[in-house]
Amino acid sequence: MKSTGVTRKIDDLGRIVIPKEIRKNLGIRDGESLEIFTEEDSIILKKHSEIKKYEELSARLCELIESIFKVNIIITDRQKVIATSLDKSLINQDIDKDLIYLIDNREEYNGIKEIFNYKNYVTIVPIIASIDSLGLIILLNNDDKDLRNIAKLMAKILSDKLNI
Repeated sequence: MKSTGVTRKIDDLGRIVIPKEIRKNLGIRDGESLEIFTEEDSIILKKHSEIKKYEELSARLCELIESIFKVNIIITDRQKVIATSLDKSLINQDIDKDLIYLIDNREEYNGIKEIFNYKNYVTIVPIIASIDSLGLIILLNNDDKDLRNIAKLMAKILSDKLNI
């Protein structure tokens, strides 16, 4: 465990403030959920990923869509790849700031783009559950087919699972 050198007091209600710099470095947004773990005399906070609970479903969706439509798929949460029909070593790889921008702004993208060293025609659709954008469906194709309907279907399946 890495020490930050920061100490904080717990207030009367049992709250503690996580310094802004630490939240910024870890990409923790206001209102975001954290998981709380204990280990001996330590309390461990970890960013919570709703979509990560559905890794198995995401992996099966990737396989199914790839076998039917012959396109490669990447599914992400807000920070990392959680499933793919491409190289499995991509799983848990961090996503870049351009993809985070699409998540934060709930934007779709359709065009040629390099994603994880694969330069293809891509269709990107955010996964939106309740009121939050939780990740992306990324479809990579060798031609300029508009695959937004497939990506939207996948995003809808996952968001319906995540709506709580």
